[in-house]
Amino acid sequence: QVQLVESGGGLVQTGGSLRLSCAASGRPFSNNAMGWFRQAPGKEREFVAAIAWNGDNTYYADSVKGRFTISRHNGNNMVYLQMKSLKPEDTAVYYCAADRTIRVIHTRAREYEYWGQGTQVTVSS
Repeated sequence: QVQLVESGGGLVQTGGSLRLSCAASGRPFSNNAMGWFRQAPGKEREFVAAIAWNGDNTYYADSVKGRFTISRHNGNNMVYLQMKSLKPEDTAVYYCAADRTIRVIHTRAREYEYWGQGTQVTVSS
């Protein structure tokens, strides 16, 4: 059974940092791009960051560029999202996802096949 499990969310003050982790199990994802998405209350799920299967390419939403860093460790089937200079508008449930197509990187949620259950990030002002 394929599972993606996020961890590392929590409550942090404006300007603070958090590091989200995503543990994949059930099959290796070393040939798949991995992404982070988020959904705030009353809003649609939005793209945050994605990383290519080999880690060579990364993409970020304009709203997080320069503050967030996505990384992966294929040997451990892990994906990370380092978040710095957090703002109240970063408050959302953050989801880890695996792209359905091997060796291609996408930024649209519909291109991702496997999803975690999400982890809450709350940034207080």
